[in-house]
Amino acid sequence: MVELVTAHPSGGYILDELRVGMAADKTVHVTEERIRLFAEASDDFNPVHLDEAFASKTAYRGRIAHGLLSASFGSAVVGTILPGAGSIYISQTLGFHLPVRIGDDVDVRITVISVDQDSARVELNCEGFVAGKKIMDGVAVVRVPRRRRPQKG
Repeated sequence: MVELVTAHPSGGYILDELRVGMAADKTVHVTEERIRLFAEASDDFNPVHLDEAFASKTAYRGRIAHGLLSASFGSAVVGTILPGAGSIYISQTLGFHLPVRIGDDVDVRITVISVDQDSARVELNCEGFVAGKKIMDGVAVVRVPRRRRPQKG
């Protein structure tokens, strides 16, 4: 059973608050600017992402977003909603199924699939959709804080 959650009031869930089935969603609009900024940040200037004339001659028949740009939307959920602040990526598998284009809305869902109390790690099912079609999926392993830092002041 899936239990859709929002960001924890503290900014992040701690290990004892996480349960299998907890999930969080986020929708991100893909823009020309996001693709350009991702190219700058990643140093990936593949013309299939940036040059319409080049990309129109590929199997995709036009520009597509970087796969890892779409995957980074999942990272945004992990870092800000579930588990949230203080969580650290350990690993991530990824499968890309369909291209993402400028103007698409990517709907990301992150779902807790296991909680390991001994290692303070959780496994998260990561999925992305455009117009209801799965564009990517994978599993992340994330380390989660065991307790919150005390407030100062």
